[in-house]
Amino acid sequence: MEKKIYIVRHCAAEGQPSEARLTSLGIKQSIKLSEFFDDKSINRIISSPFLRAIKTIEPISQRKNLSIEIDNRLSERILSMQDYPDWLEKLEKTFDDLDVKYEGGESSIEAMNRIVQLIEEVVSSEYLNTIIVTHGNLMSLLLKHFDHQFGFKNWKNLSNPDVYLIRMKGPQTSVERIWKTS
Repeated sequence: MEKKIYIVRHCAAEGQPSEARLTSLGIKQSIKLSEFFDDKSINRIISSPFLRAIKTIEPISQRKNLSIEIDNRLSERILSMQDYPDWLEKLEKTFDDLDVKYEGGESSIEAMNRIVQLIEEVVSSEYLNTIIVTHGNLMSLLLKHFDHQFGFKNWKNLSNPDVYLIRMKGPQTSVERIWKTS
């Protein structure tokens, strides 16, 4: 039996805080995203507790008449509690060395482990088709788990929103980007 897990990066938002709202463009994107999922069978929706993730998935939830399950493991990774002017370089290092950890932050391997744990639970559940809504950095780490070549440059090339499909059938797993940016 094949399981499909759609990994969705949230739509355009006003900022990084957990309470950041979608921009007007992000609201339009969330409607376009819901139309994208119209012809796809979905049994379950799990979202980051961040407002931008929830608002991204609400139109799909309403169209599919599915509730949104909130899971803290889908929260964006905290790179550090410090404000680093060179944060981009620091982030790049965490893709090269998964154990690098900055003050008050989470290493890549720690963040990866929490989202992989959720994916394993989804795979062992009765649901065949699940949407998971998260954030760019955490999404990238999940994709890196399945494809070790996925790195910093791939993260930089993600769009808001973005959608990857993970197909799992027995021991076989495939990952494909299915969102087409315009």
